Amino acid sequence: MAANLTSVTDLPPLPSYEVVVAPDLLPWLPDFYLSILAPTVAYWVVSIFFHIIDTWDLFPQYRLHTPAEIAQRNKATRYEVLRDVLFQQVIQAGMSFVLGMTDPPQYTGMEEYDVAVWATRVRLAQRALPALLGALGINAATISKNMAVSHPLLAGVLAGGHYPFLTTELAGPDGISVPAFATWELLVAKAIYHVIIPAFQFFVAVTALDTWQYFLHRLMHQNKWLYTTFHSRHHRLYVPYAYGALYNHPFEGFLLDTAGAGLAYKIAFMTPRQGIVFWVMSSIKTVDDHCGYALPWDPLQHITSNNAAYHDIHHQSWGIKTNFAQPFFTFWDRLLGTMWHGDTSLKYERSRNKAQEFLEAEAKKASAKAQ
Repeated sequence: MAANLTSVTDLPPLPSYEVVVAPDLLPWLPDFYLSILAPTVAYWVVSIFFHIIDTWDLFPQYRLHTPAEIAQRNKATRYEVLRDVLFQQVIQAGMSFVLGMTDPPQYTGMEEYDVAVWATRVRLAQRALPALLGALGINAATISKNMAVSHPLLAGVLAGGHYPFLTTELAGPDGISVPAFATWELLVAKAIYHVIIPAFQFFVAVTALDTWQYFLHRLMHQNKWLYTTFHSRHHRLYVPYAYGALYNHPFEGFLLDTAGAGLAYKIAFMTPRQGIVFWVMSSIKTVDDHCGYALPWDPLQHITSNNAAYHDIHHQSWGIKTNFAQPFFTFWDRLLGTMWHGDTSLKYERSRNKAQEFLEAEAKKASAKAQ
């Protein structure tokens, strides 16, 4: 009991705190409305960027398809695509509104306290080190005693997190000396709180969204009724382009994209601001995957192998039963054997030539009629 008492009483005290409502990221726009608008704004900023490249034909060497293919192979007009995308974004805005209404108010002021809590956990974790080293035949107490003068911090770690030389005074006229955290403990705690935990939350959200979309997407290809009724609309774009990324049947768009992203957000226990970043990131990635370009300087095309070239294969008649993974990684395709394998250059070349020949034949017919 005495040892336990010592292990608790020599812990640094936690700082006091006062919580206040967190200020909005943008002083002129509440975070609530930012969460609704940001994904749509990001979608159209990136889409317009690619549309300009496409319209002015700025990088023809990086095109996945020629303008002739876009004109000849797609079965949906630009107007139909724009109409359906805007309708889906209205649905997305509605979902963001509902999620925002269910989120608790965001507060700030506890950050220093939360970091101290993690520093305390780091300190307590050190308590197990002497026993672990003892199981390996190493006398941690003796080593700690020998290093106490030359390497006091390392000696404190080996002693099980005991740093009698680290103290600070409590605030106030009657301040007394109390134990303090080592600098390295605070750095580790800050890394956990500000980096590792948010990174893990994003990892969970990305994994959840990829899993949701893979299995629903694959199901819509395996079930004839689901494909014919819902998913076939998206595949009217044999040649995808940026702002057609969300061209879907409204029900599919809600189930596959909107509900999936909302569910991933909740599963990962993200804060509303993390949610904004996640939804914006997902929107940009979806647009990039449908942009129709393999740009060597586009970072999103290199972060993962799930990029525009990868997803474009799925939009072709010969690759429609492969490459279901969306929007971030390809691990489900790899694990379940649905990844396309083999060279595609001849297939793409054949499609380009066929589309060009068709347009030339149509031009000749129109010319003959005019004469």
